[in-house]
Amino acid sequence: MNKKWLVSAISVLTLTSLVASACSDGNSKSEPTKAPASTNGEAKETEKPLDKVTFTYFNGAGAAKDINTNETTIGKLLEDQTGVNFKIENLVGDLNTKIGTMIASNKYPDVMIPDAAIDEVLGAGAFIDLTDLIEEHGPNIKRVYGPYFNQMKAEDGKIYFLPFSNVVGEYVPDPNINQGAFWVQRRVLKEAGYPQIKTLDEYFNLLRDYASKHSAEDLTGFVSLTHDWRFFATSNPPMHLQGYPNDGEVIVDMNTFEAKTYSATDATKRWLSELNKLNAEGLFDKASFVDNYDQYLAKLSSGKVLGFFDYGWQIGNAQNVLKDAAKADPAKDDFVYFPLPVTFDGEKDQYLDPPGFVKNRGMGITVSAKDPVRIIQYLDNLLTEENQTLKSWGIQGETYEVDANGRYYRTAEQIKKIDEPFREKFGFKYYDWNWPQYGTNSTLANGNAYAPGLQPEVFQMSLTEEDKTILEKYGAKTYADMFAAPDNRPWFPAWGIPKEQGSAPQMYETKKTELVKKYFPKLVLAKPAEFEAIWSEYQGEFGKLDTADYEAFITAEVKKLIEAAK
Repeated sequence: MNKKWLVSAISVLTLTSLVASACSDGNSKSEPTKAPASTNGEAKETEKPLDKVTFTYFNGAGAAKDINTNETTIGKLLEDQTGVNFKIENLVGDLNTKIGTMIASNKYPDVMIPDAAIDEVLGAGAFIDLTDLIEEHGPNIKRVYGPYFNQMKAEDGKIYFLPFSNVVGEYVPDPNINQGAFWVQRRVLKEAGYPQIKTLDEYFNLLRDYASKHSAEDLTGFVSLTHDWRFFATSNPPMHLQGYPNDGEVIVDMNTFEAKTYSATDATKRWLSELNKLNAEGLFDKASFVDNYDQYLAKLSSGKVLGFFDYGWQIGNAQNVLKDAAKADPAKDDFVYFPLPVTFDGEKDQYLDPPGFVKNRGMGITVSAKDPVRIIQYLDNLLTEENQTLKSWGIQGETYEVDANGRYYRTAEQIKKIDEPFREKFGFKYYDWNWPQYGTNSTLANGNAYAPGLQPEVFQMSLTEEDKTILEKYGAKTYADMFAAPDNRPWFPAWGIPKEQGSAPQMYETKKTELVKKYFPKLVLAKPAEFEAIWSEYQGEFGKLDTADYEAFITAEVKKLIEAAK
C-alpha cells in the first residue's frame, strides 16, 4: 500500500458508539452557509455567521485515540474559520466486521475512510456522488484534484471519494523511509561493526548472532504484523525480496509489463521457509499471528524486538516513541530502528515508491450525512494554500520560521518540542494524513516542500548526532541514500487499480487473502519436517483459484495506464 505515510504514538480508547449523523448545538440544524474558502489566498466573506456544527468521522486506517478536532490547535483554527468540528472515531478491532455492521444497519458516520474495505462501502452505495458538490462548492478541490479527476471517476462517471496521494506542484523525493524496509535496532549494527547487509541471509544471521550473544536479555529476534487488513506486512516481502516495489498482489515485468502473482511461487516459499527456520530456533515471535496492531506497536516500542519487515508509515507510532526517548537520553538511540534494503541475493532493490496516484483509497461523504454542503465546504477550505501550510508546517514563529529567501525551516528548539504529545495537542497527528490534502511529495506555491520532513533544511536539522553517525558509517546523508532510486512505473501502484465490488478480480483477491491468512501461520509455525507437506497442500488449494484471469485483468489495466501516460 501507499499510502501513505507519517503516524505517531498510540493511545486507543474504548470503542464508543458511532454517531451516524451531524449534530449542532442544541441539536438544531443550520441552513448551509458558505465557509471561508480561497483559491489564491483571498478568503471569501461568509453570507452570515456560521452556526457551529459537529460531524462524525470514522477512520478505518487510524491508529490514535478518538478525539474532537476542535480539541487541537489546528482543528480549533479550522472551526473558527468554518464553524465545523469533527468527532473522529478510529478503528478498534476488525475493519471488515466494523464496516459490515455499518452496511447491515445502513447507518454511517457523516464522513469515513474505509481504507481496505472501500470496495464493500462502494458496493453498498454508502458514499454519495461528490461531482455536483465539488462543482458548486469546491474551487480548491478542483484546483488540487483537477488533473486527477478522470482517474478518480468510478465506472459510472461519478466521484465518490477524495484520495490523498495527488501531487501538487513539483515532486519532492522523501529523504526518510516511509515505505518498505527490513528494520533492525541500531545497537545490532553497532555491535557488528556496521556491516553491509544486502541479502536476507545476511540480515537474519545478523539477528541470530546478536540474539545468541545476548541470550539472557529475553530478546525477540523477529516479529511480523498480521492483524486484519495489515496482513500485507507479512505477505508482501517476497515481492520486495525479488527487487520489486509495492504493487500489491502482483509483480510487473519491466520489459513485457505482464503482471504475475507471487503468493504461491518459489519466492514466497523461500520467505516462509526462512521464517519457519527462525521459529524453530526460537527467534520468531509466535504471537505475531494473534497480536493486534496495538500490541505489535507496543512490542516495537519496548526495545526487546531486534528486527522486522514493515512500511515506515505503519510503524511511525513506535518509531516516534523511540526517537523521543533517544532525544531525552542519547543512550537510548540504540533501540531506534534502522532501515535496510534487503533482497534475496543482493540484487537491485526497489523499496522506494516511484511517483504514483492511489485512486482506490480516500475519504467519502456518506448517505447518512445530514449536511453534505457544509462538509464539502470544510474540505474545500482545508485545501487552501494557507490551511495546507497550517496542517503541515503549523504556525510561523511557533513551529517553523522563514528565512530571508523565503525558505521554511525549523529551529533546533522547535524540532525538539515537536514530540508526540505536542503533535497530538497541536493537531499534526490528526491532520497529518487521512484528509483531502496535497500529496506528501508536493510543493507549495512558494517552492517550499509541502511536508517539513521533505524540506532539506528541516531534514538535516532534525538529525541527531547519533543519526549522523550511523548514516556516515554507511556513506549516506539521508536514509533514502541507502536504497536504490525507483524506476519509473506509469501504472504505479497496481494495487490501486479499482475493482468493482463482486467482480471476478475483487472476488479473487478476497479468496486469495483468505487462503494466505489460513496457510501462512501453519507454514511458519510448523515443525520444519512438516513444511513441505503443508506447502504442497497450500499450492493445491491456490491452484483452484482463477489466477490466469486475474493476471490478465491486471496486465490489461497496467497497459492502459502506460498508454494513458504517454
